[in-house]
Amino acid sequence: FSVIHHVFLVRHTSSFAVDSGSRRPVSGSDNSFYESDDASLGPASFYVTGAQTWGVSNVGRFMDAQNGSYIIYSSRQFLNTLDTELFRNARMSPSSLRYFGIGLENGNYTVTLQFAEFDFPDGQSWKSTGRRVFDIYVQGVRKEQNFDIRKTAGGKSYTAVRKQYIVPVTKNFLEIHLFWAGKGTCCIPTQGYYGPAISALSATPNFTPTVRNAAAKKNGSKTGMIVGVIVGLAVLGLVAFAAIFVWRQKKRKLSLEQEGMGYTRTTLYSN
Repeated sequence: FSVIHHVFLVRHTSSFAVDSGSRRPVSGSDNSFYESDDASLGPASFYVTGAQTWGVSNVGRFMDAQNGSYIIYSSRQFLNTLDTELFRNARMSPSSLRYFGIGLENGNYTVTLQFAEFDFPDGQSWKSTGRRVFDIYVQGVRKEQNFDIRKTAGGKSYTAVRKQYIVPVTKNFLEIHLFWAGKGTCCIPTQGYYGPAISALSATPNFTPTVRNAAAKKNGSKTGMIVGVIVGLAVLGLVAFAAIFVWRQKKRKLSLEQEGMGYTRTTLYSN
């Protein structure tokens, strides 16, 4: 993914915030305005917001999933947050999920990632044994390995978790990458339920900006460049997807054997 380091984007903003999976924007208690993110993404696709201040891409297809949804929803109240609305939706990926800050003014930024686990309920039921495990990279640097949302929240679901990192933006481009490395469960509470998930994210400058946020600006000259970068990332990511496909086929065989024996609880760990 070194291609992004050779792309120059004219600066036109100094921050952005996204409510992942949401159909409407939300004003957060941190004074950030979280833009909606309900784009329909497929196995190798991307979306760039109309103002061209941020984008999102997905690589991977959910295996054996009943509906293969990349957006999940809960009507529950969430703990450890003043912004329950931010956590009602989340974007999920079976392999590789990336968010991009586009045209940012260069400097150090505080990147805030917000998570909450949905479908692994507290208690002693078989569903509570589910584990979502993935890695977090920001600007190509791994910040978290084997990150488990529920474990980080003290073993509780429907509880907000925030991760913050101070990172440099040197070429007007910020990349946040959530990557599933094949760990955790894959079939709880349903077949094909695994991979990274995120509820909201934001990037704010640790300096006094010299450019205004211009979410409403339109600059068509950058569209081809942005599309080329994200498509290139998606193509490269398909290599990882192919390897995961082979791994999933082997795991599927074991799952089918267990179902034949009458098991209703399938837990596959790859640690």
